[in-house]
Amino acid sequence: MSFLPPFTVFDIETTGLDPRRGHRIVEIAGVRIENGIIQAKSTFEAYVNPERKIPWEAAQVNKITDAMVATAPTIDVVLPQFLSFASGSTLLAHNANFDMGFLQTEKEFCWGYVELPECLCSLLLSRSLFPQEFRHNLDVLALRCGLTLPTDRHRALPDVLLTAQAFLKMIEKGNIRSIDELRKRAALKQLARK
Repeated sequence: MSFLPPFTVFDIETTGLDPRRGHRIVEIAGVRIENGIIQAKSTFEAYVNPERKIPWEAAQVNKITDAMVATAPTIDVVLPQFLSFASGSTLLAHNANFDMGFLQTEKEFCWGYVELPECLCSLLLSRSLFPQEFRHNLDVLALRCGLTLPTDRHRALPDVLLTAQAFLKMIEKGNIRSIDELRKRAALKQLARK
């Protein structure tokens, strides 16, 4: 997989599903893929203080409480740190429209201009490679790729590591040989919010 550029696989946990309704990021994690190899020792993981209460429903999914983020830095600190970690790479997320929609909204809280790198989507790649399948969520995709689900699903870092493994398995299964082919199958057509 020497054709692969560096990737930063990332995931966010949030207070809700829609950044346009004031929902905020509470956790960001990422892992680098260099030369087609997951760099498990090169990870980024940070809580983010959303400056509002975490709804009970969100805490039930991601197990992140108000107490866990109370002393965490806000997004204007964490997002530039994450983008520094991801520097020189292409982003990748599962259901990337969701994650990038939040990053697009949250970058407005940062000082100065914040440029987000190109992002590819492993969910779109899954739809391209397995068009006969109905479901493409991360759990189903991981099992389809022969991976074991982590016990702490819906936390950012375990989800990132699972996505990275599934991504590399799909490239192998799909016999993808170029970055252009990968982009054709996994590039976002439009972001959830510009």
